[in-house]
Amino acid sequence: QVQLVESGGGLVQAGASLRLSCANSGRTLTPAAMGWFRQAPGKDREYVAAIRWRDGSTYYADSVKGRFTISRDNAKTTVSLQMNSLKPEDTAVYFCAAAQYFNTVLVTRTTMYAYWGQGTQVTVSS
Repeated sequence: QVQLVESGGGLVQAGASLRLSCANSGRTLTPAAMGWFRQAPGKDREYVAAIRWRDGSTYYADSVKGRFTISRDNAKTTVSLQMNSLKPEDTAVYFCAAAQYFNTVLVTRTTMYAYWGQGTQVTVSS
């Protein structure tokens, strides 16, 4: 099976940076896309960023554009999320996800992604 494991979360002050990583420790997978989502307590899972594997095209939620950068290691099927200028509203559990198929319309939706990690906590204090 595919097993995605996130790492790099933590507690930081507003304005600080964190780098999240997601590694596939299960069977080899060449995804169509990988993405990051986040979920704050009592809220729905929210799209953050995604990368199309074939060409490296990146996609960002408006709330993080210019602050977050998603990147990939194609050989290792690893995806990272560099988060700069963190804000308290970025506080959430961040989930890594992998998709078997790519759809431009669905890239921001949880339904496009078949595999999910357990999440890593990011807390930004003011």
